[in-house]
Amino acid sequence: MKDYSDYINYSRKIYDVYMSMSVLNWDMETHMPKNGNKFRAQQLSTLAKIAYDLETDNNYANLLEQLSADNSLDNDQKRNIYLSNKKFVKRKKYSGEFIQRQSNLISTAFKDWRIAKEKNDFNLFRQSLEEIVKLRKEETELLGYSNHPYDALLDKYEPNLTTKDVDLIFKDVKDHLVPFISKITESNHIDDSFFYQKFDKQKQWDFGIELLKQMGYDFDSGRQDISAHPFSSHFSPEDARVTTRIDENNLSDMIWSCIHEGGHALYEQGILCENYGTPLGNSISLGIHESQSRLWENHVGRSLPYWKNNYNRLQSFFPEKLKNIDYKIFYKACNNVKSSLIRTNADELTYHLHVLIRYEIEKGLIEGSIQVDELPSKWNSLYKKYLDIDVPSDSMGVLQDIHWSHGSFGYFPTYTIGSFYAAQFYNQASNEISNIESKIEKGDTEELLKWLREKIHKHGQRYDAKDLCKKITGEELNFKYFMNYAKNKYSKIYDIR
Repeated sequence: MKDYSDYINYSRKIYDVYMSMSVLNWDMETHMPKNGNKFRAQQLSTLAKIAYDLETDNNYANLLEQLSADNSLDNDQKRNIYLSNKKFVKRKKYSGEFIQRQSNLISTAFKDWRIAKEKNDFNLFRQSLEEIVKLRKEETELLGYSNHPYDALLDKYEPNLTTKDVDLIFKDVKDHLVPFISKITESNHIDDSFFYQKFDKQKQWDFGIELLKQMGYDFDSGRQDISAHPFSSHFSPEDARVTTRIDENNLSDMIWSCIHEGGHALYEQGILCENYGTPLGNSISLGIHESQSRLWENHVGRSLPYWKNNYNRLQSFFPEKLKNIDYKIFYKACNNVKSSLIRTNADELTYHLHVLIRYEIEKGLIEGSIQVDELPSKWNSLYKKYLDIDVPSDSMGVLQDIHWSHGSFGYFPTYTIGSFYAAQFYNQASNEISNIESKIEKGDTEELLKWLREKIHKHGQRYDAKDLCKKITGEELNFKYFMNYAKNKYSKIYDIR
């Protein structure tokens, strides 16, 4: 008679394979030599097939079925079995051939995207992207959907989120945030040109490490590296890694990528080790994950108390570059709201217009109203429409993000959802933590991290995203918290009445 310990052992075996793949993917984006791609693709494909075979094995199905009827299990054990069974049913909809084909295609697409970006030529990536879009369309039919094929892809990253939900979220953005951005633009006289001097790479790196340590990031359970596109990756709660991007002519690149990715890694380091390899040992959704990075990046990292504490230290690294700038000027420059080309460099308000553009394109590609060969012109026209920007090149336009080379369709909306969750969570944390701003002003974020660990990190997938938000704040996701935060903060910065 099989028991729950058999499930734990089997579930961890599956997870071990996926974490091995994650290590190889991390290496591919950080240290792998260019010529390593061919065999790396083969290695990842082999592991993907092994994971699929383990996940869809009939003995595993029988074990899950047996444990689903076991009333002696406690609530956490029942939750693990329920979620594992749900995933099993979904995985059975795929074939081993599909999984291997997907793995090979993504490895090839990543290589093609990297070359296309370097050479500033979308056509070098077009064929791979067409294959990926075709694959994702095929996947929506495998998974099934009720209303829109894009729903099936959204559900992979933010369970139970639908295209209808996202349309309503972006309606709020268009109805309320866009007019507020227009008011700011009319009042914007902030000079942030001092960000774009030459800042030594090693000194930037050293300052970024200090910021991560101050947040509570554990370097005994992680590390930072350089990558073309900043990202975080985890293999266990005791190995959660981050990367940053350093541009010697743009100080902000390093600062925001360090804090943002640090927020992601803190989430992973806060998941309980005893739940490794089970749903309770995994994050809830990408929206909740993004809430952690955006909370640290924006509500903490772009706040006045944060720079009142950290600015003198930054000045000590670059005394000549910043000698005529005080922390209040620096703080305002950190919150300079203006249209920009690059999503990852965007301010926290116009950022959501970048996400909106990607959402409209992805939805169009999946429903067939947009074709891959139209993408550069479509991208450029949407940047003109929403941000009033002329896109000068493919590399700074349609090729700027890594996501499509990974096949990550349905991912982008979670960035905006995560920002709105972040505002709601931070509002609640501010109500429950006394004098939170004065603590941040002293460089003390320990109590905030403890609050996040207790309210969010330790639970893993114990709750769905909507239920967790309601449990923490008393209501489901509500755009008003983000809008109130934005108005309170930016009305003061820009003297808007």
